[in-house]
Amino acid sequence: MCGSLLSTSEETWTGPPEALLATAERLKQASGLLVPHDGGPVADVQGRPERWALLGLLTGAARRGVPVLAWGSGAALAGRALGAKVHAGAPDWSELPRGATVQRWHGEMPLHWTAGRVTAWAAPQLPDDLHKAFLASLPELTSRTPATLFEELGGEAALRPLLADFYAAARADDLLGPVFGRHVQDWESHLERVSAFWATMLGGSGTGVVWRGNLNTVHTGLEVRAAHLERWLELFAAAAHRHLCEEHAALLLRRGEVMAKRLGKARGAGSGTFT
Repeated sequence: MCGSLLSTSEETWTGPPEALLATAERLKQASGLLVPHDGGPVADVQGRPERWALLGLLTGAARRGVPVLAWGSGAALAGRALGAKVHAGAPDWSELPRGATVQRWHGEMPLHWTAGRVTAWAAPQLPDDLHKAFLASLPELTSRTPATLFEELGGEAALRPLLADFYAAARADDLLGPVFGRHVQDWESHLERVSAFWATMLGGSGTGVVWRGNLNTVHTGLEVRAAHLERWLELFAAAAHRHLCEEHAALLLRRGEVMAKRLGKARGAGSGTFT
C-alpha cells in the first residue's frame, strides 16, 4: 500500500502492521487512519484541545478520502466529525451520520456503520475480521480528494487558538477594545460564532456548525471606521504569523483582507467614517 498507516494513539494500537502517530502533515500521504478506542470524551469536549485536534484530523481524513477505521470512542469521534449527534455513555456513541449505511444495530445504537471511506464500530473491542478487511481494502483506495483551505491551514485545531489569541489582543487594544466591549458580552459564544464563520469561509465545517449570515448585517451599528479595519488587519496578521507558517499565514490574511474590503465598500468608506 502507498503511504503510511496512521493511528491517533500509539498506546492503544498494537498492530500489525505498525502504525505511525497521526498528524495533519502525515495525513496528506496516509494510506489509512486508525482511530482506536481511548475512553476519552466525545459528547462534551469543551476545554479539551486534544479532542478538537482529533476531530480536525478525522474531518481532514474524511474530506481527503483517506480510509478510516474507528472503534469505541473513536467511532463516536468519527460520527461527530461527520456531523452526527453524540450521546454520553460508556463509551460515548454517535447517531448515524447523514448518508451513512448501518451494517449492524445494537438496540438504538448503530454498532457497525460506514460512510464513504469511514468504517465505524461503536464497541470498544474491534472484531478481528473487520480489522483484516479494512487493511485488505487499502491498496484499492489510493485516490484522494484535494484538501480545502480550512484543512490545509490545520482545521479547527489551528483556527481556534489563533482566533482566541487575536481576540485577546483586540480586547486589550485601545482602538478595538471599546468597540468589542460595547457589543460583546459572552466571549465564549462569540468565539464559537467566529470560529464557525471562518471555518465556513475557508471551505470547512469546524465542529459541524456551519455559519449562515450576512457579513455586513452582522457589523451594522458597530460604528466601525477605516482605522478600525486597519487595526483589525494588523492584529489579525500578528496572530496569524504567531500560529501559522508563513505560507499558511499569507493564505489566511488574503481572506482577511478581502473581508475587510467588503466591509469598507459596503459603507462607502475610504479613510473616513462609515457606520
